[in-house]
Amino acid sequence: MKVSRLLIACLMASIGTAALAAKFNLKLGHAVNATDGQHAAAVKLAELVKQRTNGDVEITVYPSNQLGNDAAMINGTRGGTIDIVSSGASNFNGIVANTAALELPFVFRNAQHAYNVLDGSIGTAILEELSPHSLKGLAYWENGWRAFTNNKRPIRTPDDVKGLKIRSTGNPYHIQAFKLLGMNPSPMPIAELYTALETGTFDAQEHPINVTWSSKFYEVQKHLTVSNHVYSPLILAMNKAKFDSLPANFQAIMVESAREAAKYQRDLNAGNASKVVADLKKSGMQVIEVVDMAPFQKLTSDAIAKSFGEKNGTVLLKAIEGTK
Repeated sequence: MKVSRLLIACLMASIGTAALAAKFNLKLGHAVNATDGQHAAAVKLAELVKQRTNGDVEITVYPSNQLGNDAAMINGTRGGTIDIVSSGASNFNGIVANTAALELPFVFRNAQHAYNVLDGSIGTAILEELSPHSLKGLAYWENGWRAFTNNKRPIRTPDDVKGLKIRSTGNPYHIQAFKLLGMNPSPMPIAELYTALETGTFDAQEHPINVTWSSKFYEVQKHLTVSNHVYSPLILAMNKAKFDSLPANFQAIMVESAREAAKYQRDLNAGNASKVVADLKKSGMQVIEVVDMAPFQKLTSDAIAKSFGEKNGTVLLKAIEGTK
């Protein structure tokens, strides 16, 4: 009897030690390099989660397309070979159509409007639409306000963009908008874009200024117009089965930390914006910081809203417009 009790005690101690030593090791991938605010958000997430789970959940961050391009990382996260992905909302359009609404040109009036939509019931509902597709939407991080760059001429009016070959996202409404403006758009993964600009495959591109800086597009583009024609959120999503396998308290920590990292990144981007513009000027870019975008909006917004509404209904866009 004493031997049996001793064996049971040893077994229980062994199980307890194993439980204490158990960890969830997660891989997070994103497309931009380690100087970008997106990477800073990922590092912040990893720090918060490790601290709040007492080291039981560790996240290793893989920047610069190390785990594949955006499409490959999203597919890998759905399949479980990658645990977490941060990618532009447009890259999820083929999975959840409503994600396209979050990157329609001129759909957001300003940054606070965007944050109120994304962090409120509208954004939460769209994240929940990812669940049937093996993804758990955690939070919206920030790519930022998209701005035109090109090698041909300064952009001040819609006439200035006519004829430009521009790299676009895969968002069909971005492609439609650029065609309405007389441009020649074509989608391409960001990993291939620098070379395409360098060789003249494209004259122009449009990314947030922080991405133009971190991806060194200033080396192969001459003109920048801070057009802010699209606010571009990132979706942070986790493999749903992996998320569901976490203890409930760890699940709550993942979501809470992801949203805290979002605020951290937004504040970081806002604080760095003027410095990024100054650095781009120092790099040799000719920068137009103030431009009247009303003529661009007039040529695109109504037609794009009509196209989106015909395919997806008008409820979502009305809800976004009605958010303060």
